[in-house]
Amino acid sequence: MPDTNKKIKGCGFHHVSMKVKDLEKSIKFYTEALGFTEKVSWGEAPKRTVLLDTGDGNYFEISQGDPDLVNEEGVFRHLALRADDCAAALERARKAGAEVTVETRDVTLRTDPPIPIRIAFFKGPDGELIELFQNEHT
Repeated sequence: MPDTNKKIKGCGFHHVSMKVKDLEKSIKFYTEALGFTEKVSWGEAPKRTVLLDTGDGNYFEISQGDPDLVNEEGVFRHLALRADDCAAALERARKAGAEVTVETRDVTLRTDPPIPIRIAFFKGPDGELIELFQNEHT
């Protein structure tokens, strides 16, 4: 992949991190439902952290949080995952027990020129909002 950031060479998305209420439940969901793989982990309960490989060099870091302090809607706005087939990915999440908040739909981003995308949203095990994002331009 070419270096497009002229300020920080080699810069790009590496990982998104969040604290979760139940680390084992989250590991199971993200590995079994979405196909992530555990790359590395560190620390011991109750302060364990796991780095999950989402594929294609991107990672999702999850750490055990205090179940009484973790926000009901997760600790980030949403996590957007690339998907070659948004509808199939949403069905995998649904079958794993995810609450679907937006069914698969086509949207056109109001860019110049406009960019057609396909999206869907669902909630992960801690209520975190996850977007599936399908397009050929980004």
